Amino acid sequence: MAVNKPVNKPEIKPMPMPRPIPAPVKKKELKPLTPLFTKENYMWMAIGAVIVALGMILMSGGKNQDPNTFDTKVVYSTTRITVAPILIVLGLLVEIYALFKKSKAVVTE
Repeated sequence: MAVNKPVNKPEIKPMPMPRPIPAPVKKKELKPLTPLFTKENYMWMAIGAVIVALGMILMSGGKNQDPNTFDTKVVYSTTRITVAPILIVLGLLVEIYALFKKSKAVVTE
């Protein structure tokens, strides 16, 4: 009769996972940075700032000849109430145009 004897098997340990080999790092070529705004953009910004400043100056307006009297024609003049705010808004619109204006692309052949 054959008797089955238990066989002492060696304990199997899991092998550690190998570390991945990092890929070689490629050096990127640095491109020269192009300026965000061109000379033309700055020119439009300056024009807008001058228009806004002119509107502010017109809004400040003149003064009463006699400080003891209130002259509605001076305080509520058309220049202060209508023209100056329109100039300020136009100046701000010019500023927005200057910010969003793209420079012309240079064609190289």
